[in-house]
Amino acid sequence: MSKLVTIYGGSGFVGRYIARRMAKAGWRVRVAVRRPNEALFVKTYGVVGQLDPVLCNIRDDASVALAMQGADAVVNCVGTFDKGGKNNFGAVQHEGAERVARLAAAEGISRLVHISAIGADKDSDSLYARSKALGEEAILKHFPNAVILRPSVIFGSEDAFFNRFAAMTRFGPILPVVGASTKFQPVFVDDVAAAAELGVTGQAAPGIYELGGPEVATFRELMHKMLDVIERRRAVVNLPFWLARFFAFWFDLWQSMSGGLIRAPLTRDQVRNLAHDNVVTEDARGFADLGIDPVAVEAVLPDYLWPFRPSGQYAAIKASARNLRA
Repeated sequence: MSKLVTIYGGSGFVGRYIARRMAKAGWRVRVAVRRPNEALFVKTYGVVGQLDPVLCNIRDDASVALAMQGADAVVNCVGTFDKGGKNNFGAVQHEGAERVARLAAAEGISRLVHISAIGADKDSDSLYARSKALGEEAILKHFPNAVILRPSVIFGSEDAFFNRFAAMTRFGPILPVVGASTKFQPVFVDDVAAAAELGVTGQAAPGIYELGGPEVATFRELMHKMLDVIERRRAVVNLPFWLARFFAFWFDLWQSMSGGLIRAPLTRDQVRNLAHDNVVTEDARGFADLGIDPVAVEAVLPDYLWPFRPSGQYAAIKASARNLRA
């Protein structure tokens, strides 16, 4: 019988790519999520019965243990950008990660891969970064041979980065950003999935890997790359951190007063994160140690940002017609 991997958060942005890769490698895949009925699309990644979405609450021991029962390997992709509510930073990224590692060790599972983030730091002024670091520490306490992946900002067709800012260009001539000079090292989602696959199959040595693409660019430079792809002219305007903190305070307040029904477009914790570069450190292990050649932003953005062009899917046809008239 083929081996079984349980992927917590396996229908999310990164998790679905890992699930697809593991299915192609011949593994049975158990996708542990809060809403299995919304994860049925993962079944198409393999043959009938190969991928199975199951109900799981990362905050509950019994639920997490049941989802990994009989598994040979576990991958934890569960993360959040919510600091409040039941599924907050601490509950999901610290306690949830600890729960997965503790129960996996008790179950005798041989391999564990955890998706963290560059910038994870117990001493950070960001609650998000602190929770990521505490989660890593808890995992290594219970599962010292775990593979921990720290990606920079992740891009791909379902991303919440380039898609979000491309959508914003439809509403006016100005594209506001916070931390225009902050540096990022965007990484393609399937490259992160490839690294996770190596961890699951035992081809990656235990430890922490920082994953960044082949190019380091400022926030402003990335926005200009995006604008070139979507063929729009917008002024990229940097919001000073003091002004961003002011707006974020009110956004956080509105979200809190609405009970989470109104989502804050910018939070104070995000502003704190945007004040720090998000790039691979010089002495960190990374893609080179895994034998992976990461894909550049320019090679992928046109494949999924074309809906944001003024002419959408007809942009190339119109450009060709203009050349014919000339």
